[in-house]
Amino acid sequence: MGWSQRVPWVRPGTIVAVACLVAALVAPPVALLRWRETRLAELSRPEVQANWDAFRAEMRSQSDRSGPVQRKVPRSAEPPELVWLRDYLVLAVTAWVLFVGVLGSVLLALVLGVARDRVTSRAPVVPSPRPPEKE
Repeated sequence: MGWSQRVPWVRPGTIVAVACLVAALVAPPVALLRWRETRLAELSRPEVQANWDAFRAEMRSQSDRSGPVQRKVPRSAEPPELVWLRDYLVLAVTAWVLFVGVLGSVLLALVLGVARDRVTSRAPVVPSPRPPEKE
């Protein structure tokens, strides 16, 4: 008896589907972590901070004007991307794993349940014997 007969839910399609779910859970956070290192090095340069300070000063000068749009000066002394990549990366990865894990697992269970139901419903139908006809 083969392993697929002993454990009926383990089929090649199931293995591929679970592998896709694991890849969807792991690949984006790994790519984000790799990209983060490069981006943090770029955002730590003094000219980036100078550009951010100039932008805040411009917003401050525009917030005093009367007009249809009131500008708000950003509160952060650092660029938002730098703050996000440095301080909130763990939250972003946790949210990704949680949401994709839950939604992907439910979708996987639905798809595998439908596929399993289709396989079991294709069993050959044996016609029932007809009762003898009365003459």
